[in-house]
Parts: sequence; structure tokens; C-alpha cells
Amino acid sequence: MPLAADTTATIIPCLRYRNAQVAIDWLCNAFGFERHAVYADGDTVHHAQLTFGNGMIMLGSVTDAGGEWAGQILQPADIGMKQTQSPCVIVADADAHYARAKAAGADIVVDIADQDYGGRGYSCRDLEGHLWWFGSYDPWKDSAS
Repeated sequence: MPLAADTTATIIPCLRYRNAQVAIDWLCNAFGFERHAVYADGDTVHHAQLTFGNGMIMLGSVTDAGGEWAGQILQPADIGMKQTQSPCVIVADADAHYARAKAAGADIVVDIADQDYGGRGYSCRDLEGHLWWFGSYDPWKDSAS
């Protein structure tokens, strides 16, 4: 029996940034996120929630006091810019989003292109090297068959 969540968004990626205050501004400017909540003490962001449509990411500052969970996370720069996961964000206009991200200095990893499974998308790294995918393919609306 599947476990169903009674929420709008059931999966929320969590990221950590060395300079979370700057990252929040950059993510809003480059990718179009909006501040939902930011709990900070000076330069340290204890917890932030940024929304994009009905999706959300949570983020915080890299600190030595991050606890057991935070101690399991390395930053991209610490591991040769490799990733084991990447947020995928559905956008209405992939070309416009690509232009906005590129203008803000996003490092384009996979150039924008039509995808075999539908939609159009691209991959980039943010200002601290986290890998992202942005595309117009919406698996909730489109069928890959």
C-alpha cells in the first residue's frame, strides 16, 4: 500500500550554501524563485524556503553547527563539482528561463535543446556549483508513451 502525503508538494529539495544570503538573492534573480521564509542570524541562514510555482526548495548556511544531518552533506566544490542528485524544475518557457539564468551567470552544463521524451530543457550550475535541470516537460501533464 503506497504511503500518500496530504500536502501540495511532497518532495522538497534541501541545499546548503557557504554564503546562503547571497545564494538566496542569486536564486531569486537567476532562476525566478521567491522568498517564502528566511530565518537568519546575521550572515547565517538557519532555514530558508524559496518557492517556484507550487514547488519549493529549502536551504541553509554551511556551518560547523549543522548537526548530524548537515554533517552528511558536502558542497560541490569539495567533491570535484560532482553531484549525486539534482533538482529538476518545470518551467513554462525553457528558452526564456535559459536566457535569464545565463544572463545572471549560471554555468551552462547541458545547452538548451528539445528532449526525446518531450519538452525542452537545459542543465546548469548555480553560483556555488549545485547542478540544476530546468525544462518545460511536465510529467504530470505530458505522456512519455
